[in-house]
Amino acid sequence: VKNVFGIVGSAYMDALDLFPLAGIRFISVAHEQGGGHMADGYSRVSGRHGVCIAQNGPGITNFVTSTAAAFWAHSPVVVITPETGSATLGLGGSDTSAVGVAAALEADVCEIYTDVNGVYTTDTNMVPSARKLARISFEEMLEMASLGAKVLQIRSVKLAQQYGVPLHVRSTFEESEGTWVTREEDVMERLVVSGVTYQRNEAKIRVAGVKDQPGISARLFTPISGAGIVVDMIVQNASQDGSTDITFTVPRADYKRALEMTEHVGREIGAQSAEGDAKIAKVSIVGLGMKDHAGVASKMFRTLADEGINIQMIATSEIKISVVIEEKYTELAVRALHAAFVENGAAEPKAE
Repeated sequence: VKNVFGIVGSAYMDALDLFPLAGIRFISVAHEQGGGHMADGYSRVSGRHGVCIAQNGPGITNFVTSTAAAFWAHSPVVVITPETGSATLGLGGSDTSAVGVAAALEADVCEIYTDVNGVYTTDTNMVPSARKLARISFEEMLEMASLGAKVLQIRSVKLAQQYGVPLHVRSTFEESEGTWVTREEDVMERLVVSGVTYQRNEAKIRVAGVKDQPGISARLFTPISGAGIVVDMIVQNASQDGSTDITFTVPRADYKRALEMTEHVGREIGAQSAEGDAKIAKVSIVGLGMKDHAGVASKMFRTLADEGINIQMIATSEIKISVVIEEKYTELAVRALHAAFVENGAAEPKAE
């Protein structure tokens, strides 16, 4: 690469400093589409790769027309954009933009280059023996991304699933095969558990002695949702003597606001008390094989019990099980579950 065309700002200041050292000339343009056409024309004339660059997610969408022209002309044009945030795409805009361009071009695959060489069964910093997955379904990747895995931005996976664009997550620094994120039917090996994830950024709130009658839950959660606070897990105990307890989790950053609102509403609805705990973590296992294998939940709970870890809350879906535990046991839980489901084999659990 000798020349790069496009528009950059603060997100690419470091790159601008590195370009001269690498012998690359940056050619600034007035509009991203113009940069894309210039990269296409340069590639056709010189036979070299044309490279166009944009500041953020919305900016890169202006490359679609010019990149389509380069695609149909078989011009080797590379489109790059930084990992940044925007009001429309949020954080991870580069992933989402790349998938959007790939969908518009009806590309066979969208390759996402990152600082890791694929999607692993868990955080390698916590479990060095974690394995790189050859293939994973869109559904599994969505669950893992929402539960703490940081390889791909959730919206990029949703967009890829919607338009049927296979993703190939690869390392920026090596040529090895990465992880393919694709349709469920294209995943050859349906692992019972494909990944173990964790989140330490949540808090728990419990409202005790709430009247078990219609409308109480709505009164409790309406102010919280109105404040833009996302509620994750919700557990309501069985009613006793006409009252019940409701426990739910919120982002730790919103914990104090949510607790204050809960205490205020609790007094209005006659609750006995409202209390919170910001020192919790959510640990989850995810896998397509859960759909047709019995005993996964009991094995997970038994594994945690063997380590002396108490489960405070449980949430499930067709392909995941999440539990809330004390934060100090996060690493122990992740290692134990990874050993039980991945390192010791992801085969069908033994019959109860």
